[in-house]
Amino acid sequence: ELVSCVGWTTADELYSCSDDHQIMKWNLLTSETTQVVKLPDDIYPIDLHWFPRSVGGKKQSYAESFVLTSSDGKFHLISKSGRLEKSVEAHCGAVLAGRWNYEGTALVTVGEDGQVKIWSKSGMLRSTLAQQGTPVYSVAWGPDSEKVLYTSGKQLIIKPLQPNAKVLQWKGHDGLILKIDWNSVNDLILSAGEDCKYKVWDSYGRILYSSQPHEYPITSVAWAMDGELFAVGSFHTLRLCDKTGWSYALEKPNTGSIFNIAWSIDGTQLAGACGNGHVIFAHVVEQRWEWKNFEITLIKRRTMEVRNVINDAVDLLEFRDRVIKASLNYGHLVVSTSLQCYVFSTKNWNTPIIFDLKEGTVSLILQAERHFLLIDGGGLYLYSYEGRLISSPKFPGMRTDVLNAQTVSLSNDTLAIKDQADGKVIYILEALSGKLLGDGRPLTHKTEIVEIALDQKGLTSERKIVFIDKNRDLHITSVKRFGKEQKIVKIGTMVHTLAWNDTSNILCGIQDTRFTVWYYPNTVYVDKDLLPKTLYEKDASEFSKNPQIVHFVGNQITIRRADGSLIHLNISPYPAILHEYVSSSKWEDAVRLCRFVKDQTMWACLAAMAVANKDMATAEIAYASIGEIDKVQFINFIKDLPSKESRMAHILLFSGNTQEAETLLLQTGLTYQAIQVNINLYNWDRALDLAVKHKTHVDTVLAYRQKFLEDFSKKETNKRFLQYAEGVSIPWN
Repeated sequence: ELVSCVGWTTADELYSCSDDHQIMKWNLLTSETTQVVKLPDDIYPIDLHWFPRSVGGKKQSYAESFVLTSSDGKFHLISKSGRLEKSVEAHCGAVLAGRWNYEGTALVTVGEDGQVKIWSKSGMLRSTLAQQGTPVYSVAWGPDSEKVLYTSGKQLIIKPLQPNAKVLQWKGHDGLILKIDWNSVNDLILSAGEDCKYKVWDSYGRILYSSQPHEYPITSVAWAMDGELFAVGSFHTLRLCDKTGWSYALEKPNTGSIFNIAWSIDGTQLAGACGNGHVIFAHVVEQRWEWKNFEITLIKRRTMEVRNVINDAVDLLEFRDRVIKASLNYGHLVVSTSLQCYVFSTKNWNTPIIFDLKEGTVSLILQAERHFLLIDGGGLYLYSYEGRLISSPKFPGMRTDVLNAQTVSLSNDTLAIKDQADGKVIYILEALSGKLLGDGRPLTHKTEIVEIALDQKGLTSERKIVFIDKNRDLHITSVKRFGKEQKIVKIGTMVHTLAWNDTSNILCGIQDTRFTVWYYPNTVYVDKDLLPKTLYEKDASEFSKNPQIVHFVGNQITIRRADGSLIHLNISPYPAILHEYVSSSKWEDAVRLCRFVKDQTMWACLAAMAVANKDMATAEIAYASIGEIDKVQFINFIKDLPSKESRMAHILLFSGNTQEAETLLLQTGLTYQAIQVNINLYNWDRALDLAVKHKTHVDTVLAYRQKFLEDFSKKETNKRFLQYAEGVSIPWN
């Protein structure tokens, strides 16, 4: 009889139910199949979902019980051993799907009667969320377990649990929608329909991908846990796809229709429930990693092939257990298997450092130059490349299962993590201690943040973070969380994807229809008007819709197009050399390089770098070369100032930091200069405040004010100025 549903208990054990009323258990390690229980003849199973493994922060190594929905209008809570704990009358007609939320505190069921019901853990009815005239074929919880997505004919509906909250509804397919899935890590939605298409949506109902029509209706879709891959099942068809929609592989097994797909917990394999009574197992192999001249492929579940493209040398890496995750960057390959972590240096493939893992299933590996971060269901662990545990970062409201490469970023000294509960907040942690940086206040933005990235080079005190918010605006700010905070500055609009360079602080991104490189993003804190001159832009229409930047190594950028093909772009190597000269204070070499290259962009970068490092002589040459004469004049004026403090203050003024400049002048007793600065900026009230407070130069302020008014033939209207003007006679001589 046909198999209707499948579900994994551990990474190697699967339960399946079929119309012959049997629940079977499959052990993949021993290849044994045993019958767990034979259900009563009137129960035809339709859907199965295991109770979540991590509840209340405590993680069990395997699931203990599952919910089984059946055609007689009931759902059944069944223990792992096959004991029927409870049967609950739920719907009129078949219960078509049942799903636990991520915390295991609630169960949602949907039925042929068009109802969506929420139940407690023990099977008590909490609420009827929705009622409609057509059967609801599939249901999924939102990532925060606050919303439910369900089907209604050709429509998709997202309904929050809160009463009176806004319901989102849109037309998804031209035929009946048969299956949906919503991933908790990437927040994307999959739908499959009788119109023979599968589609990827974001959680606002915007379409990101729509497949070509297949020959037969799509009967199942399922996300892998980490949200990087999904699988699609149809008649005699199993397809593996990337989260952006394009297809990695297509298999044509002899299965009938695949009605249900379940991914194993570690995301390395999946099982399908087939219409001809088979259960199909598939393993994901041939993932590829590239870095500089190395190309690594997972050729079998426990074997990697390393190819050095320079001399065509090939090494085979054998592992004891199957490979779950891997990452190749900064001259190291980090591989996690189900029990261990291996760290290889690209200089020597024969002697990896191996250490045991606490939890097992690693969901994400992030690398920086000096260390790497492992994330699993239990926490975050920072290791050195020698395999030593450096720290286990902790932050408020920590949920590690929903972190991905867009919401976590690592550099040599800092770790940034987007808060899952409040999408506007980024936690900044010190990498080596794992504690929140500075005074522990997180970084907060006005709108929800989508993607974050830390720069990789330079001093800790100058570490910058960029992030894209949900309006697709790109912002930059400093991670320093104490003393005077730097403002959050917008440096790009409609940015879809971004990456920092691995060896210098150069940022690249695709904004709207242009591929953009910010050669020196720090310019916004030095001389904001200069930023457009430090950019490199080129038309991005060749990358088609929704391209993703994969790597930015050296001066090569790798971009993956929406159809899955890779494009390599080279940018000028000179800005990186300029960064190197400046970081080692070789100003003369930097000027020489710019004279050799003869490029306005380079001069603009040098001008900003010189001002940032307070090297005014170089700044003067660079500004002169890009024709900014007013700035050259101001720099000359600064050079002639008598004291070091006033020079410093005027450099701050140059970068637009008026408040800091004034504070510096007042601290060093240069009250008159502080007043004069405010007069020059027409901050009349502040100038008068300072004069009155320090009981000096009140007449000067009034005189300048009077002259200013006379020049524009205006009358004095400011009460404070009128009040002080009464007692002071001002001779202009």
